[in-house]
Amino acid sequence: MKFLPLNPAPGERIPAVAWVRRRWLWLLAAAILGILVYAYFSRSGKSTAPGAAVTPPVAVTTVAAKKGDIAIYLSGLGTVTPIATVTIHTRVNGELMKVGYKEGQIVPKGYLLAVIDPRPYEAALLQAQGQLARDQALLENARLDVKRYRTLIEQDSIAKQIYDTQKSLVHQDEGIVKLDQGNLDSAKVNVIYTHITAPVSGRIGLRLVDPGNIVQTTDTTGIAVITQLEPMTVIFTIAEDSLPPVLDKLQAGARLPVDVYNREQSKKLATGVLLTMDNQVNVTSGTVQLKAEFPNKDHGLFPNQFVNARLLLNTLQGATLVPTAAIQTGPTGAFVYLVNANQTVAVRQVSLGPSEGDNTAIDKGLSPGERVVVEGMEQLREGSRVQETAPATDKSQKAPANDKSQKGPANDKSQKAPATGNSQKGPANDKSQKAPATGNSQKG
Repeated sequence: MKFLPLNPAPGERIPAVAWVRRRWLWLLAAAILGILVYAYFSRSGKSTAPGAAVTPPVAVTTVAAKKGDIAIYLSGLGTVTPIATVTIHTRVNGELMKVGYKEGQIVPKGYLLAVIDPRPYEAALLQAQGQLARDQALLENARLDVKRYRTLIEQDSIAKQIYDTQKSLVHQDEGIVKLDQGNLDSAKVNVIYTHITAPVSGRIGLRLVDPGNIVQTTDTTGIAVITQLEPMTVIFTIAEDSLPPVLDKLQAGARLPVDVYNREQSKKLATGVLLTMDNQVNVTSGTVQLKAEFPNKDHGLFPNQFVNARLLLNTLQGATLVPTAAIQTGPTGAFVYLVNANQTVAVRQVSLGPSEGDNTAIDKGLSPGERVVVEGMEQLREGSRVQETAPATDKSQKAPANDKSQKGPANDKSQKAPATGNSQKGPANDKSQKAPATGNSQKG
């Protein structure tokens, strides 16, 4: 059998059949080489023999699912709304003589706020008193005349018409006395109105009118504004879909706690209870308004302040909890990466429950104690090998133990070596540090 040369000499002609055979030989060699390369890399990826190439494990952070209670909250945006906001108006006309408050002062109910010039009203009161006294005297005289006429009519000394006229005069004088009494009471009220007092306890705002101005009952701005601070209410909204469980709780007489936070939800401002809700749903936004009351002893809630309200609807007891960061979402729903005993991960489909803070309840698919991945899942697949690390919170809890280990005897000696190296025989590390200085003496 004659083999064709791979590199023919210049000018040498090779038959066509030989070219076809040569091409098939090259294709066969390439196929065999590809199979060998594939077999090599496939075996090196699965081999666990010493010296074989092994894919390094993925560093991940894991935590164990735990059993605990989780609160079910309804959150909504709210506004701090005082129970009472009163604009102080004058009820009599006159000159503003005195202002008895400081701007921004906390005033109790009945506190003297302002004084209107009382002299015209005191004079009117005096006139009413005099008119009443005069008409009372006339009434008394008319009653005496009736007694006299009664005696005379019994003696048949006067006509009965005169007696009847005198009785009517007494009734007339009684009506005049009542009218005078009403005028006197009105004058007394006007004198009282000249001294304006706080109708509610609260914080008074900026002064709207200065002393010396003439104030009238027709003024629309008023003299000052008082806002009640204790207690305080917050009106917030929730979705209409969340309304039925809230209605059930209210109808059962439950007192639902409500917490309010600042705009950034970084600070808790107050804790109160739910009072009531509005009587209709806002068709534009699909929400309903709820009102909660807070003691506000520290005045932490300020009128018209924007807050975030959280209504505690229920508490789920004995739930399986995992960090929310461990929950992943795929085409088939929510899942977690479960760490097996052989340090590989498996994709576990889970059914989610309520979330609160950084934790989420797992209704189905996970048991307490099973470890899940919370960080480093970007490179994970089903069956990936992993190397677990504790989360940052666990490291911070172990810090005191690490500090004690740093204060051990070996570390103490190493720290004291520079000061005591000449007088004490330290460990091997100390001798190695002294070797350069004593090298010449050892050679001698």
